[in-house]
Amino acid sequence: MNKEMILQRQVAGMGKEQIQASLFNHLIYSNSKYPLTATTRDWFQAMAHAVRDRLVDRWTETMQSYYEQDAKRIYYLSMEFLVGRTLSNAMLNLEIDEQCKAALNDLGQQFEAIAETEADAALGNGGLGRLAACFLDSMATLDLPCYGYGIRYEYGMFRQSIENGAQVEHPDNWLRYGNPWEFPRPELLYPVKFHGRVVEYKEDDGASHHHWVDTVDVMAMAYDTPVPGYGGKTVNNMRLWAAKSSRDFELKYFNQGNYIQAVADKNESENLSKVLYPDDSTEMGRELRLKQQFFCVSASLQDILHRFRKHHEDWQQLPDKVAIQLNDTHPSIAVAEMMRLLVDIHHLPWDEAWGLTTRIFSYTNHTLMPEALETWPVPTFENLLPRHLQIIYEINHRFLHTVMHLFPGDGELLRRLSIIDETGERRVRMSHLAIVGSHAVNGVAALHTELMKRTIFADFHRITPNKIVNMTNGITPRRWLHQANPGLSKLISARIGKAWLIDLDQLHKLRELVGDSGFRQQFHAVKRANKERLAGIIRKQQGIEIDPDSMFDIQIKRIHEYKRQLLNVLHVVTLYNRIRAEADADMVPRTVIIAGKAAPGYAMAKLIIRLINDVAETINNDYLIGNKLKLVFIPNYDVSHAEIIVPAADLSEQISTAGTEASGTGNMKLALNGALTIGTLDGANIEIREEVGAENFFLFGLTIEDAEALHRAGYDPAACYRNHAELRRVLDMIAGGYFCADEPTRYQAVVDALLKHGDRFLLLADYESYVDCQDRVAQLYRDPAEWTKRAILNVAGMGKFSSDRTIREYAQHIWHVSPIVPR
Repeated sequence: MNKEMILQRQVAGMGKEQIQASLFNHLIYSNSKYPLTATTRDWFQAMAHAVRDRLVDRWTETMQSYYEQDAKRIYYLSMEFLVGRTLSNAMLNLEIDEQCKAALNDLGQQFEAIAETEADAALGNGGLGRLAACFLDSMATLDLPCYGYGIRYEYGMFRQSIENGAQVEHPDNWLRYGNPWEFPRPELLYPVKFHGRVVEYKEDDGASHHHWVDTVDVMAMAYDTPVPGYGGKTVNNMRLWAAKSSRDFELKYFNQGNYIQAVADKNESENLSKVLYPDDSTEMGRELRLKQQFFCVSASLQDILHRFRKHHEDWQQLPDKVAIQLNDTHPSIAVAEMMRLLVDIHHLPWDEAWGLTTRIFSYTNHTLMPEALETWPVPTFENLLPRHLQIIYEINHRFLHTVMHLFPGDGELLRRLSIIDETGERRVRMSHLAIVGSHAVNGVAALHTELMKRTIFADFHRITPNKIVNMTNGITPRRWLHQANPGLSKLISARIGKAWLIDLDQLHKLRELVGDSGFRQQFHAVKRANKERLAGIIRKQQGIEIDPDSMFDIQIKRIHEYKRQLLNVLHVVTLYNRIRAEADADMVPRTVIIAGKAAPGYAMAKLIIRLINDVAETINNDYLIGNKLKLVFIPNYDVSHAEIIVPAADLSEQISTAGTEASGTGNMKLALNGALTIGTLDGANIEIREEVGAENFFLFGLTIEDAEALHRAGYDPAACYRNHAELRRVLDMIAGGYFCADEPTRYQAVVDALLKHGDRFLLLADYESYVDCQDRVAQLYRDPAEWTKRAILNVAGMGKFSSDRTIREYAQHIWHVSPIVPR
């Protein structure tokens, strides 16, 4: 079919009547229902298909344009894409939001109820996956040719419930009712190999070749999802892989009547794409995680090379048509797999293949903690991916040989740089493989990038000083302000126009409105309405009454010791003690809201969740406290919860230990929606503080230099305990069972981690500074006009933190990809 024929097809109209006709047709022909018998879910399915029709028109034109112009494409490899719900986002990006709502309303349906039936796509865990989703949105908005590649997890991470205060994990069957946004591509199947052995043979010319034989094969089948940019001109593709058995079942077992065994191999193969991040506390779980990573990578690279070879014969053009971004270390096995495909399958000479590989790949690092840099035992690699281990050995040998010539006699440098860690159990360092195999390595905040150069990757920076660059993270304003906070979005657009949706720097114009009392009142009213909405949901779901006039103090992120939810709890208990000591004191009412999931195998994080809930149970039911202080833990935090919580926040808790958070994006979402930040000089907090003004940011805590000096001097957390009466009382209450009378020693491990095991993340060292800073927060909250003024200035200063800016920098400095606007 040529371009002219495609353009002659019937294009779905954007008017209310046309949308209504599509909606009615899909209700009947896609759902086999009439309005009288249709359920809310039927209406959702019908509306999703009606909107999808309009996406497909632009999707087809976009893909055709890329082929016609032989565009260089970005391939974003990520084990997570936390896209959330799609219906509202697609309607807003296509600018048919009002038409769709009006079409439903005319048919007696309420859009809000229909939108609520859509499940969050459970394709990610936290910030990493949400960042990937924001980047896909920005690449489409900026008309950049892009594919997002990942895994179609059938059950996602897990659905979190709180039972007796503890986290309980349940399967998140987000595909139970189907997914109207995806297009199965059964014709796109690629074999992914595991285990087996490697046979080496020589050609007549003496060249060595390798065959990977006797493998266990799993088939990867593609599912495509359209990703619209704002304005709907460009619609890119997110391609997710599902594992399928290479044969449906073993017929010999079936014929013998052993039906269970007949499908056992099929089920085992398809487990690869069942669950996001299997529990890696067991050997089986760790092996499955590595298999998932290779499954995603191998299918994606085979697809990329297949697309390239359909239109190009010269392999030297590959870097001119392909840019692959590795989102963290999870997909870094792609370096070895690309070499296998080029050398073993397509028979390119090693040096030529390596030159192409290093020009294609770039790698984003997301952590500064050495223990979080992924490594795999050599025996595991040898069992699962024997050919790849050989390739990694060869890459390492050649790399270290080059370093040896640059720095002769420095054996310690070679040991530190080696892709194979020889200390103790031999392990493959995946971050080293990604760095060696990439032409660019980036951090995700200015501080993070400098620390990469100074600490974890200092040796790599020494030998290749221009390879490590900074790309400060960003968020899409379409999802995180326009969609999540429609009241504020409309207010801003009414005053400065809608250009901010694609140029977030336009928000600086709000600084001129700070002195406008009418605007401040409108801004405050929007925030109050958002708080009322959140309070109503908490009342309905948890039976807890919270006061919308109280300060909403929010900490929403993955539960981890370095993110220091525990420091937040220590402050809550401190406030609790102060109120009980002076019940008549004039204290600023505060509602502390915490949400986040702990990894199933992370015992301390799960214990912290239980502590939060036990403290909440005590405080929320103490009649002496009343509405002066509430603590709420919202279970099963996901994108949809964030879209409700973020607009309601007054105070944003960004309190990680300085030097531990790579960037953060929750800090950006909250500030963009008018929350003031209390935080350390960590990650992107530093840049947010610079942009919004130091006076509009509540800074506390040790700097990285302070922390390093404290450790050199011999940090004694017990001294903090002895020297601070309020802190001592809080820890004694937690250790003594004040909040868990049924099991007094329940939290002894939490207190011991602070007092006896070194307080690794310096909670006690920062406690006094944090509490004092919170007192300053409360004092400012007493002045609503001044608080609102500073909240507006936070919104006005967030232009830098659009993911559009981040993606432009990637495109210009790393990928060298230009926009392609569909005709």
